[in-house]
Order: sequence, then structure tokens, then C-alpha cells
Amino acid sequence: MERKCTVLIVEDEKSIVDILRFNLQKEGFETMEAYDGQTGLNLALEKAPDVILLDLMLPAMNGFEVCKTIRDRGINTPVLILTAREAENDKIQGLDLGADDYITKPFSVRELMARVKANVRRAQRMPSAAPPLGQVLELGRLRIDRNASLATKDGVNLELTQREFELLTYLASHHGKVFSRQELMERVWNYEGYVGDVRGVDVAVRRLREKVEDNPATPRYIITRRGVGYLFERPEDE
Repeated sequence: MERKCTVLIVEDEKSIVDILRFNLQKEGFETMEAYDGQTGLNLALEKAPDVILLDLMLPAMNGFEVCKTIRDRGINTPVLILTAREAENDKIQGLDLGADDYITKPFSVRELMARVKANVRRAQRMPSAAPPLGQVLELGRLRIDRNASLATKDGVNLELTQREFELLTYLASHHGKVFSRQELMERVWNYEGYVGDVRGVDVAVRRLREKVEDNPATPRYIITRRGVGYLFERPEDE
């Protein structure tokens, strides 16, 4: 029998937990619930859920601390933060700490389910036993090994998160082509027909530049086309 995927809900409002649990189980997911940050962190570390839905304002330990600790432990489980619509700074801080995306309250159940499923699909993708041609991209000082999920610069591991690696790989695989933020949400985040907030792309690009570029303020690889989107360029002198 195929194993059901498990979603860990870390949220202190019981009414929201009940809604999430009901709809997730209706879609075939197993659920675990935690009503404070410390319990949520313990479950995340001990039970290895497939996706984590994480509120930010929690008793015992806030969601920022939970997310940071999870990422500091090297755990790449998709984390979707739950935050109030007006808390713009909270969204950006959560993404900066390694969250994969955010859901605003009050949330659309349909949108939430689509995002959970997309992150499950992404997390479950396994490298092919027989890698196709072009599995390794040699781009001057950069080398991207898609089979090993490893990117290096001058032979040094860039230590990218899974999302950062996927974003770099996608852009580099189509070097010279400009992609809008919506296109990247659809093709890297796997959100089909995405029409929502795209700032998660900007945060991911900024974090990626901090690891890839010699000077993130004047990027040479990941270029912005103002009003259009982003593209990957290989510097001509490499």
C-alpha cells in the first residue's frame, strides 16, 4: 500500500487547525498537529513530515525560530508559513529564514491544497537512475550537477537549499532566456496557473545571488530585466 504523505500543522488557533486537518485528510493526507512552536519543532525533527504548515505567532517558540532551527539542522522539508495578510515584513523574514512559501490568512482552501500538493511533488522527485545527457552543466566557474543536486563555484560547494538549487538549475538550463516571476512560480515552484503574490521569487533570487555572485549588488550570472523578470547569463570573460 502506498504511504500517505503527512502534513505537520503548527498553529495555535484550534479553529484553523480543525479546518486544515479536515481538508487535508479529505484530500488523502495524514496530519499531525502542534499548538506551540516547541512541540512543532520536536515533531518536525522526530517524525519527518512531508510538508510543514507553520504559523509565525506561536507560544513557547515562534515560527521564525522553528523555521531557522529546521534549516540549521539541514532539513529541507517544505515549510509553508501561515501569516496575517498585513504582515508583509513577516512574510519576507520567513522566506529569508528558509521557508518555501507563505499562505496568507484568511486563506483559500483550494489555493492552500494546490500549494501543499505542489511542494509534496517537488520534495518527492528522485534523481533518475540513468541521468539524461546534459545532467552536468559547466558554466565557467560554475558547475551544476543535477544528479547529485550539487552546485559549485571554483570547486567549492555553494551549499544551496533545494529551492535555490532548483531555481539556479532552471535558469542556467535556459541561459539567455528571460522568465517572468509568474513563469518561475509555475515552473520552479510548480504552481500551475499562478496569479498570486510573486515576492517569494525575488527573495529566492536575492538569497541565491548572495551565494553565487562575487558581488550580489552587481550580479554577473543572475540578471534582472526590469519590468520583465530574470535570466541567467554566463560572463563572457569566463
